[in-house]
Amino acid sequence: MIKRLWLGGFALAFAAAAAAQDYPSRAVTMMVPYAAGGPTDTVARVLAQGMTKPLGQTVVVENRPSAGGILAPQLVKNAKPDGYTILIHHIGMATIPTLYRNAGFDPLADFEYIGLVNEVPMTLIGKPTLPAKDLKELLAYIKANKDKVNLANAGIGAASHLCGLLFLSAIQTDLTTVPYKGTGPAMNDLVGGRWTSSATRPPPRPGRSRPAR
Repeated sequence: MIKRLWLGGFALAFAAAAAAQDYPSRAVTMMVPYAAGGPTDTVARVLAQGMTKPLGQTVVVENRPSAGGILAPQLVKNAKPDGYTILIHHIGMATIPTLYRNAGFDPLADFEYIGLVNEVPMTLIGKPTLPAKDLKELLAYIKANKDKVNLANAGIGAASHLCGLLFLSAIQTDLTTVPYKGTGPAMNDLVGGRWTSSATRPPPRPGRSRPAR
């Protein structure tokens, strides 16, 4: 399973060649739809550093986490179409229209896509105390402890959310899924074994005990 990170800017075409020759004359802002510390944020910061030298200007990374990662695209869409506000996103950009009736932007009509910048494999990770030592043991453990296992993701519509649902469908097991505003906060909770305000805690299900990590 591959999570594709796309670097897209809104209306980067300039009306005149002279304007293109002067670009950029100041810092460029790269919007990230998720919290700091996650894979999208990490790629954004590496990319921003690499872009700084050839552009001759600083590329500033700005995290705008939100449910489903829709805030950053909204801000880029509504930014002045001068090429100084760009967006980095992954496959979630393509799934947003199917998950939200009114996301505030059209992924196809409102953006000019610059190109594919990275491919990231999707992985399942747990704490070192997880009893399973391989995939076979993990599947057996999940099926035997499905009321105690939570599956965190970077937010509704994020690649980790969609791949997580695909995984649950493949193993025919229903787990409690926990959407965060990015992979970074989810990792912090995984390491600390706790729930925080970074997550949208699911309501308790009838007959089920409190989810435990």
